[in-house]
This record gives sequence, C-alpha cells and structure tokens, in this order.
Amino acid sequence: IATVGNYEYGFFWYFYLDGSIQFEVKMTGILSTMAVAPNEKPRFANMIAPQLAAPFHQHLFNMRMDMEVDGPANSVYEMEARPVAPGPDNPWSNAFESVATLLRTEQEARRVVDPGRSRCWKVVNNSSLNRLGEPVAYKLVPGSTPALLAAEDSSVGRRAGFTTRNLWVTPFASDERRAGGDYPNQHSGGDGLPRWTAADRSIVDQDIVLWYTFGATHIPRPEDWPVMPVEYTGFSLAPVGFFPRNPALDVPPSPAAACHTE
Repeated sequence: IATVGNYEYGFFWYFYLDGSIQFEVKMTGILSTMAVAPNEKPRFANMIAPQLAAPFHQHLFNMRMDMEVDGPANSVYEMEARPVAPGPDNPWSNAFESVATLLRTEQEARRVVDPGRSRCWKVVNNSSLNRLGEPVAYKLVPGSTPALLAAEDSSVGRRAGFTTRNLWVTPFASDERRAGGDYPNQHSGGDGLPRWTAADRSIVDQDIVLWYTFGATHIPRPEDWPVMPVEYTGFSLAPVGFFPRNPALDVPPSPAAACHTE
C-alpha cells in the first residue's frame, strides 16, 4: 500500500489455477477539496458537501512488463473482433471474425483501448508451437480505462507522455526503467516512452517490454466524502494456447477435512 499525497493505493496480484494473472489497484483516501461561494456551482468540480467541491481528476498508472513467453523472442499482435459485411459468407448478418494485426515497430505499438471491438494484445513466441501448431501466447486484457484527458502539450502531458496511450512496446533495454523517465519533475517534458519509441525500433521476435497505462477518471460524488470508498482498476494476463487444455482441470480434490460434515 502506497500513500501518495491525499490518496492510498493498494497493489494486489492474483494468480489463478487456470494460468491467468490479475493485477488490481484499490484506490481510497481523502478528496482534495475547494471552497465554493453560496449558490455557485463550479464547472470543473462536483459539490460534495455544502459550499465544498472536489475537482475532476484522473489516476493513471503504468505497468512495465518484461515479457518472456516461453523464451525471450516475442512478438505482439493486436486482436480485434470485427463484424463481417452481409453477403454470401454472412447470410444471416450476424458473423464476426477475430483479426490479428502484427505490431512491427515501436510507433505502430502506440495504442489505445477499444472496448467496442474487444481489443486486446497478444504476446506470442513464434518459435514455440502448441499441439495445434499455433504459437504459444499470453494476452493482455485491458480493464475499463481512460487515457490522459489533458492536452498532450500541457505540463502533465509533457512530463507524463506515457499517459497519452494505453499500450507501448519497446525492445528490452536495461536503462529504460520508468515510463516517464528517471527525473520527470526536473525535466521539461518528452522523456521516457515518448523519447525512446521515437527511434521506432523493431519489436518483432525480440526481447520485448510491454508498458500498459491504465487507471480511472474520478468524477467525485457526495458518497466520496469525507473518506472515499474503494475504487478499482487493473488488467489481466491470460494464456492463449499456452496450455494444451484448461490447466485447472488437474487441480486435486479438496481433502475430506475441508468439507463440512454433520
């Protein structure tokens, strides 16, 4: 649990028997507030108590994931569900297909979420095939998450440029550790991921790093005052052809002592 200013952030990893991994952030704390004159209503804040308002704001995090899916040589595909146009191949007008797009370079891999197309990103090892002859993979499944709403040329947009996209992919470099660069508060802006990915390096069959930006846009409400209930954000990593079948089927039965008996 980290205390940052007026907020508390709890970071939790969950490892499931089906091979999936979940990362969750729990957010709570005390709102930053502003006084409001009687009978006034602010444009960029919500009233949470008489003559007291809390500004609209965002909580954005970036997770650096050094991927090693069955080895160091990995590639990333963007996966989308797309409807098929009505016609001979779709006589009932209800078909859709899964479309995989290889992200070849760093700039191609600057991506944002698209829940309407069930967009996710699959990390594959083309040199390791499963029993169906397909590359083993894990996919990054986004949660409901925004990107930065402030302008890219704003102070926060320049110093936290990684927040303008949800996905970034880079080849591994030991000195590239922090999405905003090593000293964002002392930098005029543009450091970190925007600077590194400007080189547009290849990310095909490489030792790659996934950088995922996620979080929440907080529109305060009276129920958030005086202490917020927990709000959640996060993402999941799920196996795609990494196992030959559901690995949870091999879970041994619970011992008799664990069952309730009369």
